[in-house]
Amino acid sequence: MKGPATRARHDESGSAVVEFIVLAVVMLLPLVYLVLFMARIQAGTYAVSVAAREAGRAYVSSPSGAEAPGRARAAADLAFADQGFTSGGSLTISCDGSPCLRPEGRVSTTSRVIVPLPLVPAFARGVIPLQVPVSATHVATVDRFRGSP
Repeated sequence: MKGPATRARHDESGSAVVEFIVLAVVMLLPLVYLVLFMARIQAGTYAVSVAAREAGRAYVSSPSGAEAPGRARAAADLAFADQGFTSGGSLTISCDGSPCLRPEGRVSTTSRVIVPLPLVPAFARGVIPLQVPVSATHVATVDRFRGSP
């Protein structure tokens, strides 16, 4: 005859596996979401850094002052698109004097992008700010031996 202790052991057989699975799901889902979020933030950080640098380079290497803003914007758009930010990226260009493309002139480019949290529905974005703004600034110097613009 089996006693109550033996019967209790048989009633709980297999519950450790179920508890492990439930606990693993509860612990892993937030961890996976955190990894997704941090990867998206890293992509945004890389996008603004490259966009500011390449926009500055394109601006100071432009053959004329009229073409420079368009070239800088195109370079920044390529950098944003490379990281998956096809809309929402902005670029601000400022010069330390006039004209911008004079020898040893400094051109400052600031790029910004807003990184939304992944897997959040659109209706929740309107209620709670679920996005992170990221920006970067780069200062490019016009070549010393550049001819007059």
